[in-house]
Amino acid sequence: MKDLGAEHLAGREGVQLLGLLNLYLEQEERFQPREKGLSLIEATPENDNTLCPGLRNAKVEDLRSLANFFGSCTETFVLAVNILDRFLALMKVKPKHLSCIGVCSFLLAARIVEEDCNIPSTHDVIRISQCKCTASDIKRMEKIISEKLHYELEATTALNFLHLYHTIILCHTSERKEILSLDKLEAQLKACNCRLVFSKAKPSVLALCLLNLEVETLKSVELLEVLLLVKKHSKINDAEFFYWRELVSKCLAEYSSPECCKPDLKKLVWIVSRRTAQNLHNSYYSVPELPTIPEGGCFDESERKGWLWTYGEEKTEYF
Repeated sequence: MKDLGAEHLAGREGVQLLGLLNLYLEQEERFQPREKGLSLIEATPENDNTLCPGLRNAKVEDLRSLANFFGSCTETFVLAVNILDRFLALMKVKPKHLSCIGVCSFLLAARIVEEDCNIPSTHDVIRISQCKCTASDIKRMEKIISEKLHYELEATTALNFLHLYHTIILCHTSERKEILSLDKLEAQLKACNCRLVFSKAKPSVLALCLLNLEVETLKSVELLEVLLLVKKHSKINDAEFFYWRELVSKCLAEYSSPECCKPDLKKLVWIVSRRTAQNLHNSYYSVPELPTIPEGGCFDESERKGWLWTYGEEKTEYF
């Protein structure tokens, strides 16, 4: 089989894509959570005193809801999960601190990824997440997380590989660009992120598995050939690839089932107490008749459309 090289990625763009792929491949191991730490969490039975897979997965689902509520992009969510897992795999964390750590991971990721006008305030995130901690608690925990991760928060993730592989495929194929939906692939990646086991997969492998399964459903020989070239260039062996592809396939089958909750595919409904509603920033639950267009062209879509709110006397329900 031919190698994936400059001769197959013609022009300056092709050379840049290949260089970026090589850079991601060099960096991915550096930003992966420690496998030993993840294995310890996996082996932990569910109880009130230790961090188990169920608690971690539930916290990631909360992060996905937060990202949806504040209109954060997929990159923010994926990076928040990466920061969370790297910290959990490094430190022995008590369940009572998990909410604070999750909120901090989300805020740290948002500050790296989002435009300034789209970064939610600490106070608003505390109120929406109901993490039961103060702004001072958040500040202290952010400092702890940053120090333990040596301030290397901007990581190379499976989303980086997914976007790059998608671009490389489009450079090779003559088929319509719409045939391979990046939005669908991102939604599938987020489903995988909600399972602890996929944090043990190499980002390059996880992204390739998602693309491979999608290409197989399209029955495109041309796209499959390009993926094989990418797989060879990335030096992904068959045993590793097929092992993770099988797990990804099972995860997506569960995700596609009617029983699975998919916030991305329906209107997100938030139920808040009257006290919380009174304390929330006005723009999160009401829409002015003539919304102000901020300078610099940065417009928050949620401010235009508004949010659907249901008021009750009990605490917030996430779904």
